[in-house]
Amino acid sequence: MLLPLLLPFLHSSKMSGVEDAFRKFAVYGDTAASGNEMTGKNFSKMCKECGVMDGKAVTSTDIDIVFNKVKTKGARTITFAEFQQAMKELCGKRFKGKSPEEALQALYGLIEGKEPGSAGTTKATKVGGVERLTDTSKYTGSHKERFDESGKGKGLAGREDLTDNSGYVGGYRGAGTYDKTH
Repeated sequence: MLLPLLLPFLHSSKMSGVEDAFRKFAVYGDTAASGNEMTGKNFSKMCKECGVMDGKAVTSTDIDIVFNKVKTKGARTITFAEFQQAMKELCGKRFKGKSPEEALQALYGLIEGKEPGSAGTTKATKVGGVERLTDTSKYTGSHKERFDESGKGKGLAGREDLTDNSGYVGGYRGAGTYDKTH
């Protein structure tokens, strides 16, 4: 009895969660992005990470085809309205046997509240001799002088033999050493 009255409210709150996820994925990897438009690469990433693409019913080819179908001709990005259209295209493929509205809600349920992860990014390895080689507390000799107690490098300040590059020729002996004959 109360559900039909709450349905528009539930739909709008779900849409704000989906729109929030859209904006997070839209700015991922692009510092200049406003979050209003999403590239094909980010759309594909979103579909993979949120589970829209399952590899059987919906593949990466399907994602690319739908993206190119909904975007404006000549554009490289899609807006949130075009994104919603793309989701309507994909929901029937992803959730076969459900009504279009139920399938769309299930698809939005996968996306809602998600944000881009950095799964699969390269991490620093600490295997074998690498740990020993990168531990600055075990450095000796002149190399030890290049780091402070915390292991952070001192940069140029850690070098004793800084060269004086104030001259403009190879045999320059330093400022103020030229002959004053004139």
